[in-house]
Amino acid sequence: MGHLEFDIAHLLGTMVLVLSFGLLFQRRIFGVLRTFALQASLLAAAAAWQAYVQDAPHLYITAAIALVFKAIVIPVALHRIVIRLQIHRSVETVFGVGLTMIIGVGLVTLSILLVLPVTAQSGAITRENLALALSVVLLGLLMMITRRNAVTQVVGFMSLENGLVLAATGAKGMPLVVEISVAFSILIAFIVFGIFVFRIRERFDTVDVRALDRFRGERRDVS
Repeated sequence: MGHLEFDIAHLLGTMVLVLSFGLLFQRRIFGVLRTFALQASLLAAAAAWQAYVQDAPHLYITAAIALVFKAIVIPVALHRIVIRLQIHRSVETVFGVGLTMIIGVGLVTLSILLVLPVTAQSGAITRENLALALSVVLLGLLMMITRRNAVTQVVGFMSLENGLVLAATGAKGMPLVVEISVAFSILIAFIVFGIFVFRIRERFDTVDVRALDRFRGERRDVS
């Protein structure tokens, strides 16, 4: 891979990572959805670029799946869920934004320290792509942990999966069937999360997951 190909691949992967921090920084649900849509679009661009560089046509299908479903269909569906549930307030977090960002920087540093030594014999693009991908995965997990709103936890889960796709596209020879199975598993998970959100709303009149804790406490008191 030449310098230009490497630089563009590195730039796209880095932008996906930066938008993971953007998801952690956002305090409004609609802002979170817009940031996720942009991240998915850049993921699609990264997959398409790897398809061109590796001469792997099946990665264009991966890019199309990411663009259509993750950048358009899922954000639009979540947007409608937010409107239907009448959620128009700031997203509550377990920690403050500043502390969350600091933890995120620590997770990125940890990813680099873990991946680069292990992949010392691999090519530069593979090493950096895996480090970026692991960082995106950990930041998605951090978002799921630090957000109290079920909708934003869904976005965190999807962002985590973006990191897995980013890692997969950087690995040459990944079978198309694996990518399709991943896409379908994520689609199924999205449907399950959607049902989960509506069940919370129906039972507790809110999507704040702390309602589940209060409910469990009430059941214990009754018994």
